[in-house]
Amino acid sequence: MHIYDTVVIGAGQAGLSASYHLARRGIDHVVLDADERPGGAWRHRWDSLTMADVHGVADLPDAPAPGGSGERANVVVPAWFGDYEASHALPVERPVRVDRVTSEGELLVVHAGTRSWRAPSIVNATGTWTRPFVPYYPGADTFRGEQLHTVDYPGPDHFRGKRVLVVGGGASAVQFLGELAPITETLWVTRREPVWNTGGFDGRAAVGRVLDRVREGRPPASVVSVTGLALRPQERLAESLGAYRRRPMFTRIEPHGVRWADPAPAWGASFERVDVIVWATGFRPAVDHLAPLHLRTPYGGIALLAGTSDVQTAVTAAADPRVQLVGYGPSASTIGASRAGRAAALAVRRLLAEPAPVRAEAAG
Repeated sequence: MHIYDTVVIGAGQAGLSASYHLARRGIDHVVLDADERPGGAWRHRWDSLTMADVHGVADLPDAPAPGGSGERANVVVPAWFGDYEASHALPVERPVRVDRVTSEGELLVVHAGTRSWRAPSIVNATGTWTRPFVPYYPGADTFRGEQLHTVDYPGPDHFRGKRVLVVGGGASAVQFLGELAPITETLWVTRREPVWNTGGFDGRAAVGRVLDRVREGRPPASVVSVTGLALRPQERLAESLGAYRRRPMFTRIEPHGVRWADPAPAWGASFERVDVIVWATGFRPAVDHLAPLHLRTPYGGIALLAGTSDVQTAVTAAADPRVQLVGYGPSASTIGASRAGRAAALAVRRLLAEPAPVRAEAAG
């Protein structure tokens, strides 16, 4: 059986960046992608999301990102990814859905059904899109309306004439309200008071705070949790309609709406009738296939070995240096993913340069 130098899992922005840098260094690898066509998570974004709406797409190595336009992001970005794979002859195999990664001596074995690939290292670039998170609230199963997560968002026209409750304090919630408030009635609830950013921010310092969590092995927080929220011009109409007057989280869900414990809350009624609940409550890292490697700390996250030169190049798993995680924690953004791809390739090259006994010791 062929033994690769490394196996890349995932062909989104992080995986393509890693593959490019691995190929440049002559490192024998394969990229396994679960989707049938190029595009990663971008293939599954809602149709109303245009290139003018996205919060920025970073360049891939040797390939400038498409500019803002009125074209659909779920068409433009996958086409760009596909052209990139072809022009650089990246070794992508699809569709391959990885089930688990195990360790056999100094080698890691990547399993997908009856197939397997062996290498002394892996680069994990599976992102978060396949792990939507919906918190549990009492009565959720009794709700007679519609409940959707960000992954299921069908675009604003679906909600016309319906009273929509948007749950979540991130950029997606802000964007959904911006689309929905001008055409239907909306409510917004979050666990915490939103922090609005009106004066810019130090991106490096913000990502550094995310890095602090993964250095300790805690589950990574979103970058927006430390940068704050901002309204774009297309969301100003929703703001004028009061869409961003936030209410605290309800305590339970009932068949026709949501209820707060306080019988006379300061913001109004203790019960609100709604037709739809949109859970813009984020995602969790898609790393369950790495469970056999026992990378998680008691805090529930995967600790990364953190350097000091660039916080977005912290990619090596502390528990097993054979594993590089790109698009995880401080590199969970398009620009971070691209930088992390190079860092992962360099880490793989260093690992391959070590004598086999040293690699075996790292494997535990």
